[in-house]
Amino acid sequence: MMKEKLVLIGNGMAGVRCIEEVLKADPNKFEITIFGGEPHPNYNRIMLSSVLQGDTTVDDIILNDYAWYEKNNITLHVGDPIVKVDTDHQIVYSSNGLECKYDKLIFATGSDPFMLPLPGADKKGVIAFRDIKDCETMVEYSKKYKKAVVIGGGLLGLEAARGLLNLSMDVKVVHIFDYLMERQLDEPAAKMLQKELEAQGMKFLMNKHTEKILGRDRVEGLRFKDGTTVDADLLVMAVGIRPNVTLAKESGLEINRAIVVNDYMETNVKNVYAVGECAEHRGIAYGLVAPLYEQGKALAHYICTEEKQESRSYKGSLIYTQLKVSGVDVFSAGDFRDTEETRAIRVHDEFEGVYKKVVVKENKVIGAVLFGNTADSPRLLDLMKKQVDITEMNKVSILPSEDKADSESPVISMDANEIVCGCNGVSKGAIVRAISENGLTSVEEVKKCTNAARSCGGCKPLVADLLEHTLGDGFSGANQKEAMCGCTDLTHEEVVAEIKEKGLSHTKEVMNVLGWTSDEGCSKCRPALNYYLGMVNPLDYEDEQESRFVNERLHANINHDGTHTVVPRMYGGVTNPEQLRKIADVAEKYNVPLVKVTGGQRIDLFGVKREDLPSVWEDLDMPSGYAYGKALRTVKTCVGKDFCRFGTQDSIGLGVKLEERFQGLQAPHKIKMAVSACPRNCAESGIKDVGIVGLEGAYELYVGGNGGVDLRAGDLFCRAETDEEVIDIVSAYLQYYRETARYLERTSHWIARVGLDHVKSVVIDDLEKRKELIERMDIALSTYKDPWKEIINDKEKRKVLFENIEVGSK
Repeated sequence: MMKEKLVLIGNGMAGVRCIEEVLKADPNKFEITIFGGEPHPNYNRIMLSSVLQGDTTVDDIILNDYAWYEKNNITLHVGDPIVKVDTDHQIVYSSNGLECKYDKLIFATGSDPFMLPLPGADKKGVIAFRDIKDCETMVEYSKKYKKAVVIGGGLLGLEAARGLLNLSMDVKVVHIFDYLMERQLDEPAAKMLQKELEAQGMKFLMNKHTEKILGRDRVEGLRFKDGTTVDADLLVMAVGIRPNVTLAKESGLEINRAIVVNDYMETNVKNVYAVGECAEHRGIAYGLVAPLYEQGKALAHYICTEEKQESRSYKGSLIYTQLKVSGVDVFSAGDFRDTEETRAIRVHDEFEGVYKKVVVKENKVIGAVLFGNTADSPRLLDLMKKQVDITEMNKVSILPSEDKADSESPVISMDANEIVCGCNGVSKGAIVRAISENGLTSVEEVKKCTNAARSCGGCKPLVADLLEHTLGDGFSGANQKEAMCGCTDLTHEEVVAEIKEKGLSHTKEVMNVLGWTSDEGCSKCRPALNYYLGMVNPLDYEDEQESRFVNERLHANINHDGTHTVVPRMYGGVTNPEQLRKIADVAEKYNVPLVKVTGGQRIDLFGVKREDLPSVWEDLDMPSGYAYGKALRTVKTCVGKDFCRFGTQDSIGLGVKLEERFQGLQAPHKIKMAVSACPRNCAESGIKDVGIVGLEGAYELYVGGNGGVDLRAGDLFCRAETDEEVIDIVSAYLQYYRETARYLERTSHWIARVGLDHVKSVVIDDLEKRKELIERMDIALSTYKDPWKEIINDKEKRKVLFENIEVGSK
């Protein structure tokens, strides 16, 4: 039987999801061809912000790699958009001159970013934030420039701003309204979000109307209608999107705001359909992923069966958003505005950073806003979709997680037909069936089998809860596999276990023996393997410099302009005239542009030329401060009892001891410590990986703190009476972290994953295990050598380092 020819214009999320549904419904019905404008396979546009922020890579957000297209016999043309459609003869023409006949044609051309028609909008440095190329442009600009302005305080603008902050740019967000994300949040939630983002380093210019973009050839700033100005080296417009309908209009399709379609996604032209952001259904053009996937499913069923079943048609979607804005969980749905006809249930906890609002009209939930804690979102969404009469329900029934400190996950009590993954329309029942029928034991397996948690990832915790509940005693936390990288199916833990069991001693050996798909590995696994091999075999393993990131290989941080920052160590933030004289001499001799005292109580030399690095270190003759390394960075201290009238302990003395003991310690991620002499906490001990607070005759130890983007207060770990006891406990704690954390996992994330009580049971309660951990820490520390002294004294090492600096770089 001759297959029909199905052509998809657009290789984005909505169109390819429709193709996935077609393959499920009837994999042999169509000969499928896809044309995409970008030079990439189908990727998750929702995760672009994570790429920009450096949390993931482009490879990690690919939804369907090239092998998927090949496996399903799909002809893919990337970087080759369709420029003409002949609907009479049913032929499409690409920019590269290809002609392709079709029996069915789907427009999934998505949207274009809306660029404000401001004077100067054509200047260099004015960009949008819509695709991978925009991400790459921002990264390149961040290497040369410092000041960024984002126009738009909606979701896209805030995600762009967060990414630019991570690229060490000074970021200001310009917004025309009184508060942020006005489409998704009400004012109280928006103000809480703004406060959180300001704490992260974002600056806001609210109620600002941009009049003109300043500069000659490239952007230099903005002028507002009130006469004020702001400097800018980079301007990102994130003020919205508009459907990409130019080709559709030229092809004779009916256009209103977007391509007009009916409940079966048909256009006014025979055999031509539209889905996604370019489609307008019943007067609405949706911009969220869940409705677009629902459209794709309806269209796939129709073109595969050629039957107009009303029950399988698309009737519109309840608009809702569940996302994470710069680390903060946010959910909104329906109509959450207050009117004379509505009443609301509100919970506002400023201490916990939680805000909840449920809007009720005629005894039915019509809208909701959740900020900081979105556990109740599936239940609320279900109440709205089913239009449940809540007359007999109380607050506990509507917001169960608010009234039970240790309440069970809301997914447990959901009905089987309730949706768990809104982006992909996956119900609780579908997940449970998949787990039971296919023997699934991990979130990753559920994700691959059902598509749940595949898009934004916001429902991962619910999927995990449902997995644990379904498997019962058969559930194992160890089975929640997340592969180290795309080169292997093995987790970090499995790789470490294999290294130990098989006695592997070299990264290449690990890759060969454990069946890596790439002979050379990648930038994610090479540094991880190098760390794990050194951690397992500290005495015998020879560190592979080629597997380290550039900063670690040069032992200096790379600056935007290609120069470097040299950071000598100052134990506990203490220095002396001799060290200061050396630093001053080096700064003069090498014309160092900036000498700065940092928050870590050190003096950094910014702007050192690469060729001067060995000589700079030789002249300083001071140990490296490891400001670049996955290692101990600093031990911050206050002045302590010898000078401060409030001090109860010698914080400087203990801080110096700790820094001297753990200097150069290789770890899964950077480690920061602090010692405060009293509960006033002047050294900020409460937000460090290890924080120590002095009391009368004792110390309190706090662990798992983080003062960065994911702000987290440290947990009280234990009390200790002497400096020696503190050092022993910290030694055992850090060694256990080294042995059980995943590479690039901060202590704050590690503690949250493995559990504070578990770590206490190993380090505090089990004295024999503590002793063993301390012994292994002693062995690891015995291998420390000041890195630059080796390079200074070894001309061959110096030559290799500087000639091959791009290998393994990041």
